[in-house]
Amino acid sequence: MNEINTWKRNGWLLGAFLLGAGSLSAQEASPSLNSGDTAWMITATVLVLFMTLPGLALFYGGLVRSKNVLSVLMQCFSVACLASLVWVAVGYSLAFSGGNDWIGNLDKAFLKGVGVDSLSGEIPESVFIMFQMTFAIITPGLIVGALVERMKFSAVLLFSALWLIVVYAPAVHWVWASEGLMFKWGAFDLAGGIVVHATAGVSALVLAKMLGTRTGFPNKLQPPHNPGMVMIGASMLWVGWFGFNAGSQLAANGSAGMTMLVTHLSAATASLTWAVVERLKTGKSGLVGVVTGMVAGMATITPASGHVGPMGAILLGFLAGVICYFMCGLIRNGLKIDDSLDVFAVHGVGGILGTLLVAFLGHESLGGVGGDFNMLAQFGVQVKSLAITIVWSLVATVAIVFIVKKVTGLRVSDEAEQNGLDFEEHGEAAYTLD
Repeated sequence: MNEINTWKRNGWLLGAFLLGAGSLSAQEASPSLNSGDTAWMITATVLVLFMTLPGLALFYGGLVRSKNVLSVLMQCFSVACLASLVWVAVGYSLAFSGGNDWIGNLDKAFLKGVGVDSLSGEIPESVFIMFQMTFAIITPGLIVGALVERMKFSAVLLFSALWLIVVYAPAVHWVWASEGLMFKWGAFDLAGGIVVHATAGVSALVLAKMLGTRTGFPNKLQPPHNPGMVMIGASMLWVGWFGFNAGSQLAANGSAGMTMLVTHLSAATASLTWAVVERLKTGKSGLVGVVTGMVAGMATITPASGHVGPMGAILLGFLAGVICYFMCGLIRNGLKIDDSLDVFAVHGVGGILGTLLVAFLGHESLGGVGGDFNMLAQFGVQVKSLAITIVWSLVATVAIVFIVKKVTGLRVSDEAEQNGLDFEEHGEAAYTLD
């Protein structure tokens, strides 16, 4: 009898052990919240929003004439508000909720099913939504630089809303959603060379061409009214970009640290390179030039920041400073397109350059941290991913502009352009001198 009781007791103990082990295994398999990663992602989200409000707004505001500065601030601020609501309504769901190779579905429209305990990996889904929302805010904000001083405020808002749904959300899905076509291909784009800079740059160029030039373009336009404001805004962009790139690692770890380092190195190198090139070409280096070079370096490192090492970042920054500088002149003086604040030349060209070169500079044999991969095969993936994105951005933007033109009209009147959009569109003035 004692032996039987012993066997029973041992059997119960074994069963309890197996059940406990199974329960522990299930707990390990299910995702759990990582408080360190969550704290970093909340911080990164604030940094990226800081890029637009007030960083980008001040950067662009200082570049225009004084009679248009408030209109630019108004456009950046209002686009941020509008993009937030569009992202919650349909943008997030179309980008990240299931679907197929090309587009998500509407299962999470208006954030259906997202609660306090919902997780995305090891961070709250609400934090991931908000982080991605800041990208959806700044990307159409970049396009504002191509349309300043001549586009109706109502047209800016309608264009931005349609563009987010038709161009941006699909591009996010292709590259960053696990169901997306380019994600499956293994495209390298940590923080948006394809998703942000290529889409915004190409769309900005198309919009600028269809919108037409400002009166006096290209030789009779006044220089930026406040280079100091430009520098302050650019500095905010620089700080915020650490959240933009390093935050895209979605974790507080060594990869995020390396991403932050290479981001800084590319920006610094591009800024100095631009200053040297500008001095060789014109005899002087200007403040607007060095900060524009910094932005070009940031745009170029963005897709590559998760894969290149420090030396690769310096090389990318050097190339950005040279190539983006000359592209500004080509677009303005060669193609005669009034991309007013050089959105395509800086963001579009920079993002494309970084997206292509990461296929080589990200390899461990060339100092990268992206591991060992077939460089030529990866280059092919980068090229076809860019090609699809560029073609779609171009075609969709043309269609959106036609719709906006029919609904609201595109341009202000010649008289309004002459008087300035601050007063004509908003009834205010940035500077009142008695």
